[in-house]
Amino acid sequence: MLIESSAYASRWRDVAPAAKALFALAGFVAAWLARSPVAFAVLTAMLVLAALLGARVQLRSYIAVALPPLGFLLLSCLTMLFGPDANGHWNLTTTMLPTIEHLALRSFAMLAAMLGLVLTTPLPDLLALLRKLRTPELLLDLMVLCYRMLFVMRQAWDESITAQTARLGYRNWRQAWRSTGLLAGQMAIQVWQRAAALQTAADARVYQGTLRFLPAAYPQAGRQITFSVLAGALMLAIALGDRL
Repeated sequence: MLIESSAYASRWRDVAPAAKALFALAGFVAAWLARSPVAFAVLTAMLVLAALLGARVQLRSYIAVALPPLGFLLLSCLTMLFGPDANGHWNLTTTMLPTIEHLALRSFAMLAAMLGLVLTTPLPDLLALLRKLRTPELLLDLMVLCYRMLFVMRQAWDESITAQTARLGYRNWRQAWRSTGLLAGQMAIQVWQRAAALQTAADARVYQGTLRFLPAAYPQAGRQITFSVLAGALMLAIALGDRL
């Protein structure tokens, strides 16, 4: 929900998805080519500032979306610090520190490129871009259904929480645990019923296996793509200069 709301509120909401995708792709490639910590820091700073200052994504939203993948990355780096010694015993080791540092910095830069794309581009625009790239329709339909089911689950969860709160279901810890268990047990049933209603609505509209959206127009797409290519070329030049 936070990702989609940030995308619609972004200053780059009306920028052509192809331009934003090219900029993100250039960030990915540059992060893959770079080697030194300085180059990674420069690339990450450019990508983060582009989202925060260029697209005007709120800092609070940016951090909230970035925290889960950063936590996963931190956990992965910590597990790499442990390895077997000559006797086969697992102990804390520092032999992997250079590799861990390189992977962490590269992951930071790639994450910044990904966040810059998803926090500024709503899903319908991404689907339109993927359709132009001849992505299989089955995959696009699955993306739409998963996207819609997130809102269905959120609505069912909020309505259930409101109903339980009105009945004093969270007046103490014991009652709160009981209400949470009942809620978890009922969520599957509610989501199943609402998904069946969505399928019935789609069948009533003669759904034939392809979901279509009203295409958006981008009058300045050519200019925007030009700026994106120039910015991407700058990041690639930094990465290539660092590599050479």
